[in-house]
Amino acid sequence: MDDEKPLFWVGAALDDLRVLPAEVKDVFGFALHLAQWGDRHPDAKPLKGFKGASVFEIVEDYDGDTYRAVYTVRFPDAVFVLHVFQKKSRRGARTPKPDMDLVKQRLKVAEAWYHKLANDDG
Repeated sequence: MDDEKPLFWVGAALDDLRVLPAEVKDVFGFALHLAQWGDRHPDAKPLKGFKGASVFEIVEDYDGDTYRAVYTVRFPDAVFVLHVFQKKSRRGARTPKPDMDLVKQRLKVAEAWYHKLANDDG
């Protein structure tokens, strides 16, 4: 495994995680920990709509509700958590468009943040 990569929270992702049930937080926390070490949780799947396998979604069902965390390993020296939310729609497994739009927006923020970090270190 690689060295542990720092974890960065984009937007309100950390605040959104904090309000989830403890059991869901445990699963998401473990998945993110694995990502920091260059590994992948068995339930983490590439999120459709993004080229390559660099944006992942982990889905956890708990007490009749579905929760999702989206993160990216696109950058070699960091993991960015882009979005954490409870899926409201009961229809289908597809991630709702407003959530996908937010992920895309936050991915752009993460990219700018990462390039600023890389330039500050260099």
